[in-house]
Amino acid sequence: MYILYLDESGSVKNPTEEYFVLGGVAVPEVSIRWLSYELEKLAESIDPANPRQVEFHAAEIFNGGGLWGKYNKTDRIKVIKDVLLTLNKANPGIVTFACAIKKNAYPGVDLVEMAYEDVTSRFNMMLQRLSGEGNQLGITVFDKCSYEESLQSLARTFRQSGNKWGSQLRNICEIPVFIDSKATRIIQLADHVSYAVFRRYNANDLNYFNCVDSRFDQSDGVIHGLSHKHAETRTCTCPACITRRQVPSTRA
Repeated sequence: MYILYLDESGSVKNPTEEYFVLGGVAVPEVSIRWLSYELEKLAESIDPANPRQVEFHAAEIFNGGGLWGKYNKTDRIKVIKDVLLTLNKANPGIVTFACAIKKNAYPGVDLVEMAYEDVTSRFNMMLQRLSGEGNQLGITVFDKCSYEESLQSLARTFRQSGNKWGSQLRNICEIPVFIDSKATRIIQLADHVSYAVFRRYNANDLNYFNCVDSRFDQSDGVIHGLSHKHAETRTCTCPACITRRQVPSTRA
């Protein structure tokens, strides 16, 4: 069983942001306790007396909000990177996923549903690919948000009728679960993965993306775990677009 923890970065309605991102980390159930422990150790290094008060929310850390206001920018950037770099010690089965959508390329489209359809389809593809090692199943876990009802309804549709590519996502065995990010460190890590991708596309800032770029699900030289939705796919030099151009049959 794999659990795909997801969170969003950027706002669909914010006109000052070019991109909306949904991203996160897929973790085999046997690795959940280890990854949670690694993140908890990082929280303890920041506040040994009360680590549970430390919540890793990348945008808040970057902007110096809340308890992060007492840290200078250099230290805050280091915290974001340290959260992401916990993946450096993780087993290869822990992989990342993200969909970055350039908002003005899809007027009138529900970007949240679009991103969810894309990411879950790629997650299902990974599970199908791994099914040679036994029937691999997965579920998705989100930070609590206002999209809960619509995404659960969309997930039911995918299971019954299929997504726009005709896949019924049979390896994803349940509708998405929504929990408070304070309750699980891995949702906080998903927030950081999403933020790293957002900064890469929205601000051309590779500081955080470079910490996780090798962790996106990939097979046969194609990065399947990262999707870049925009109008310039023939000229874009990001890793997702480049590897897809090398394999013409790969779904965009």
